[in-house]
Parts: sequence; structure tokens; C-alpha cells
Amino acid sequence: MNLPATAPAAPRRLCLFDLDGTLIPIDSDHAFGQFMVDIGWADGQTFRARNDAFYADYVAGTLDLPAYVDFATSVWRTRPLDEAEAERERFMCEVLQPQLHEPAQALVREHQARGDLVAIVTATNEFVTSPIAAAFGVEHLLAVQLEREADGAWSGRIHGTPTFREGKVGRVHDWLAGQGLQLADFADIVVYSDSINDLPLMELATEPVATNPSPPLEAVARERGWRILRLFE
Repeated sequence: MNLPATAPAAPRRLCLFDLDGTLIPIDSDHAFGQFMVDIGWADGQTFRARNDAFYADYVAGTLDLPAYVDFATSVWRTRPLDEAEAERERFMCEVLQPQLHEPAQALVREHQARGDLVAIVTATNEFVTSPIAAAFGVEHLLAVQLEREADGAWSGRIHGTPTFREGKVGRVHDWLAGQGLQLADFADIVVYSDSINDLPLMELATEPVATNPSPPLEAVARERGWRILRLFE
């Protein structure tokens, strides 16, 4: 007896979110640096000035990421890990929690409820962003990975390909390959970002969404007819 052919599985949908400025209305890396000043772990005037300068470079698309990672982690990486993690928890409660707005959380839940494969892809390091991804209920986080010394201490250097500009594309390909997948397996690819730095990733999408866009990204979105979404108005 010939059995009816099994219907093919429904096409899968991939959804990639930037984090800072996209799902939260602040830059978590910059804010964590300010928090280091607030708790007295960093010199206020000197650290704040460099932190602000690096952030301006990021906005302008000229950030020296390895230099920034070395600077940004220098305050906490020499502390005992339990102390650093305890202050990160304070940061989450006091600074980040008020920035988790319902429209952004609802958007993530909507994609998850559809059965989409959802990931956060951010240029901020894994130490800062791991608890933020958990707060959004997102299992897959592609963040800047930090190198560890032989004794387990953080080195201040980047491990592997950083999730920044074109590096986000490479890391997404590697992450999918690790699950036996590739971009061609998805009928739709949705990318949400606020930053012109994410243009290489957004150009892979079947549905790029300029989310709370910076002026440069908004200009590109309007020129190309991309959807513009504002979550924090």
C-alpha cells in the first residue's frame, strides 16, 4: 500500500535583534561603564571622558573595537569574579530593569510565539549582555566573546570574530552552521536594528526593520523603502 507523502515542514523564519538602541533605549556597554564610575570602581572624570569618546566613535561608525573592549573591561576584569558578577546584578536591577519596556518585550514574545528562531546579535560583550538576553527570554545570544587567561581571568582581548559590523554576518553564519542550518533554510529573515553599523547584517534580511533608527540608518531605510519601527515613543 502506498502511503501519502508527508507534507513538507513549514518554512522556518529567522529573527535577529540588535540590542542597544533597538530592544533597549540605552547603550548597555556605555551605561555599564557609567555604573562603574557610580560605584567608585572607575575614576569619574578620566573614565567618563574616554567612555563618552568611544561611544561617539561607535555612533559615527569609527569605533576601534579591540581598544574599546580593553578599556571597557579594564575596570572590572581585575576584580574577583564574584564581586564583578554581584555588581553586574546591581546594574541589572538598578539601571537595566527600568529600560526593559513592554513594546520591545512584546515584539520578542510575538516572534517566539510564531515559532521563529530568535537571537540577539550585539557588539556589546557577553559579560554585560548575558543577563539582558535572559531578561528578554532569548536563548541565543551572539555577543563579543572575551578571551580568558590560563587561570580563567579575563584578558581584555576579544576571542574569535567580534559581532561588530561585517563580523555580525560571519558570526550568524557560524552560529547557524553549528545547528546544522544556513540562511537558505529560512523563507524569511527579519533583522531589527537602530544602527548604521548593522547595515551588512540588515542587507541579508528579507525584511530589514530600522528600529528606533539613528539618522544615518533612517536615511538608508527611507531610500530603500525599509520598514521603520519606533518602540520607545
